Amino acid sequence: MNQKSMDKITGTFKFLILLFFGILLMMPFIWMVSVGFDRTANITMPFPPKLIPEEISPFNYGIVFENGRLIQSYINSGIVTTSSVALQVGASLLAGYAFSKGTFKFKRLLFILVLCTLMIPMEPRLIPLYTLFNSFGLLNTFWPLILPSVINGMLIFLCKQFFDQLPTTLREAAQIDGAGEFRIFFTVYLPLAGPIAATMVILSFIWSWNDFMWPLVVLNNQQLHTVPLYLASFSLENGTSLGGLTMALATVSILPIVLLYLFLQRYIIQSIALSGVKGE
Repeated sequence: MNQKSMDKITGTFKFLILLFFGILLMMPFIWMVSVGFDRTANITMPFPPKLIPEEISPFNYGIVFENGRLIQSYINSGIVTTSSVALQVGASLLAGYAFSKGTFKFKRLLFILVLCTLMIPMEPRLIPLYTLFNSFGLLNTFWPLILPSVINGMLIFLCKQFFDQLPTTLREAAQIDGAGEFRIFFTVYLPLAGPIAATMVILSFIWSWNDFMWPLVVLNNQQLHTVPLYLASFSLENGTSLGGLTMALATVSILPIVLLYLFLQRYIIQSIALSGVKGE
């Protein structure tokens, strides 16, 4: 057997392994969608679990889409997530560029402090943040969900690493032409940052859209509830677990994330490919 045949067999074997684990990873999501199409799951969950219900019915999804609170929660999550993503990605790009290409005092120390924020989980910050926003009278508004997420150490780190890969000669050439730092950033480096920006949009969107604990603390008004809060309140109704409706709602709640990833996946792949480019 020649080398070409061996490589083909090895490639096929690797593909089958990846396909197996990919299907295994998708099984819970496939089951979630399947239960959503099972009308009898509102009475009792099917056991053992079935990937294809005996009687497929769009009843649960029809009830979910007819619910006015779902639409309101989508609007609330859309406002919070869009604002958070825009501010977070913009601030991270600026900070990442400054830490990568900028020259100022205590740059290394400040970057270390930014990285240190990654070691502080959300739980210890709940009481200080709650006290702070309560003193400003901002509870039961969207501001507590938007403002704390503007500065994100992980995204700043990703941006810095990305800008480190881009040649510094681009900045030096722009400086020779008389361009200032903001002009260099917006006209030279920002157009090249599309792949990392797409990756950050996905991460920021997932974090903001799926956030549950902090909105639960600061939002008492049901009219302001986001999708995760509405999903939690919907999961139990009149003391009875409505499995089919809950799974249908869970499927609908993750659709924006899936659609956004499908739209931006080529940029994410491009950012991974560019991670091997070395700056000069």
